Amino acid sequence: MNDFEEKELIKQDIIESGNIKEYISVMQKMPTVEVAEILWELKEEELEEVLVLFTADQQGEIISDFDFETKYWLFQHMDRRIFAEMFEHMHSSDRADFYRELEKQEQLLLLPYLTKTIREDVIKLSTYESDTAGGIMSTDFATVLESMTCAQAIDKVRKDAPSKKMIYYIYVVDQQMKMQGFVTLKNLIISPPNQLVKDTLHKDYIYARVEEDQESVANKIQKYDLVAIPILNEYDQLAGIVTHDDAIEIIRAEATEDMEKFMGLTPGDEESDYLEDSVWTHYKRRIFWLISLAALSIFSGFIVHAYEDALAALIILVLYMPMMAATGGNTGSQAATVVITALSLGQITLKDWMKVVYKELRIGLMLGISLGCLTILKVYVLSSNADLPVMYNLFNVALVISLAMTVQVITATLIGSGLPILVKNLGGDPTVAASPAITTIVDITGLLIYFGMATLFFDLQ
Repeated sequence: MNDFEEKELIKQDIIESGNIKEYISVMQKMPTVEVAEILWELKEEELEEVLVLFTADQQGEIISDFDFETKYWLFQHMDRRIFAEMFEHMHSSDRADFYRELEKQEQLLLLPYLTKTIREDVIKLSTYESDTAGGIMSTDFATVLESMTCAQAIDKVRKDAPSKKMIYYIYVVDQQMKMQGFVTLKNLIISPPNQLVKDTLHKDYIYARVEEDQESVANKIQKYDLVAIPILNEYDQLAGIVTHDDAIEIIRAEATEDMEKFMGLTPGDEESDYLEDSVWTHYKRRIFWLISLAALSIFSGFIVHAYEDALAALIILVLYMPMMAATGGNTGSQAATVVITALSLGQITLKDWMKVVYKELRIGLMLGISLGCLTILKVYVLSSNADLPVMYNLFNVALVISLAMTVQVITATLIGSGLPILVKNLGGDPTVAASPAITTIVDITGLLIYFGMATLFFDLQ
């Protein structure tokens, strides 16, 4: 049994014991994220009793991992001074997020119990929009002046006492807190004590602005493989930092939101839990797109109705309608997925739309020819004994269906790749143009192509 499995068994034993207080000494040595998972199983009243048995630092880290509802219950029911102490030891970005969600009157109830430094920090961070760099940044970092010696800088870092995970980068500022560059802890330790910081700092650095979108910040951290990225205000002053673990959370949340939009779901305001969300919540998130697309699909019925005579004259066409619709939908969704991914990763921009269309046209042509050849074979295998009217032969029917399939695939590829770019160009979210929407549009165009070619080649009226 490895260490991980052993820890999981210990956690399970603690949860099943029914008396968590007996295991406090064990839990105090565990990572706080695992402690939070254990305490999550408690009722709120028990949680309040158990939390106070941990140190203030541990309390802050534990409740940082709780959802807003649990934090809010503690805020309402715990002694205000005790809660304020836990609140002060939370991660700075989590503090700001919680404070931002409180009503104005509730904010005023909490502020008097906070130290001046924390109070100012919370008020400053909560002024930024939650989905911007300012809204997610942390003030847990160390700064030194460029005029300091390395020995003085190390003493200053000790005084700032940033958390262990934030001690790798030491940010260098001037007297006005304007960013000058950064040094690593390794730089300070191996440099001579009397060497000036300005002689060892890195002046080329990646940064983000406080008003920058959080997804852009996360992409910078991912692209340049950063542990953290400094966040500057309009005066080039260091306002905070965003760490790599924050970036992971942002990318995960954005990916979830994009996937929900891609599948025609209305994203919720907060991170959702499938089992905890009510049936009504799931219903509300799904119904809008389904009704909209169902209404749009009425056009498919109109098209089929318009070609009833053609279907009656050549009933074999009905057999291959599902294949046309499914292939077109799959082809369009594939193209949309590739283009939306490339847009989100910054591999293509709106200026590249002509290159994308030209490339997808060639891809669609190759796919269309391949599937067209397969369609001829499929028609011959499935319909070799079909009872066709005397004026038609199987080869001609197979050829027309194959040609319609080829054109359908090319058209679906262009729609799937072009629609997200068009939506993006109009200022919308390209993911909303994906999967269900594209499938419905491609179904309509596919039917027009299918019946249009059949009537054209066979003179069906």
